[in-house]
Amino acid sequence: MLRQTKQDSINRIIDANINRAKEGLRVCEEIVRFTLNNRQLTSEFKRVRHKITLLVESLVSRDKLLKERISFKDVGRGINAGELRREGLGGIFSANIQRAKESVRVLEEFSKLINIKAALGFKSIRYKIYEIEKKVFIRKLR
Repeated sequence: MLRQTKQDSINRIIDANINRAKEGLRVCEEIVRFTLNNRQLTSEFKRVRHKITLLVESLVSRDKLLKERISFKDVGRGINAGELRREGLGGIFSANIQRAKESVRVLEEFSKLINIKAALGFKSIRYKIYEIEKKVFIRKLR
């Protein structure tokens, strides 16, 4: 069993959720870009991803995050609950927007331990994602 300090564990959580949030947003961005052909929504997704990057820089250095990354021993790595089934582009979008919202919420919560201003930034991003999700839903992605 790995022994880690509290800060090491927090850095691992932050690192995993940065990746998860940005990956989910990128999948959604690609769907609105190539399926809806919507420049505005594509741009909104891109801006949100970049805001996440900027906020993370105020929390912890990339070097520290990478130092704590232990992907090959991650106990959640082999868990695939529902991840292998998708129903069309709408299903892919829904799964990934949910993934992004959940991850940003985790970033918001753990940022409270390091930098309250960053936590508020993540909260703002989370609400922006809610707004973008509604805009895509209105366009009836299938």
